[in-house]
Amino acid sequence: MAVIDPFDDFATALVSGRALAGLDLGEKTIGVAVSDRMLSVASPLQTIRRRKFGVDAEALLAILREREIGGLVLGLPRNMDGSEGPRCQSTRAFARNLTQLTDLPIGFWDERLSTVAAERALLAADTSRRRRAEVIDHVAAGVILQGALDRLAVIRRQGA
Repeated sequence: MAVIDPFDDFATALVSGRALAGLDLGEKTIGVAVSDRMLSVASPLQTIRRRKFGVDAEALLAILREREIGGLVLGLPRNMDGSEGPRCQSTRAFARNLTQLTDLPIGFWDERLSTVAAERALLAADTSRRRRAEVIDHVAAGVILQGALDRLAVIRRQGA
């Protein structure tokens, strides 16, 4: 499989009954979230400390195999005006490199303000500053994945 863009085309590449993983790619970490098999709820899972691509990819692929993941949603960090800058290019390059190691479909989800939403949720839950720093990346991945799951639900209803 390959990187599938736009997102609505990604929906048609998914295998029924398989969970999805959402990724929040940062310079130092990769936040990982997973969905249920019904593709309705995203749950933050863990944060991978980035080293180099091969090591990062192997850690990620181990999670994907263990969880029997059927597709990946990568947060695409667009600028607030919708344009794509260096961080988007880096995310797209990560996705292209990952296609050499897995056949899973990979889609992008606009992640503007996902970290802000994650931070607000953690503050609302009265999470300590230290704990927020530990979990913000995989909570942001959960926000990204939940947005994608909500869109998939709309696509399924329109097709039904």
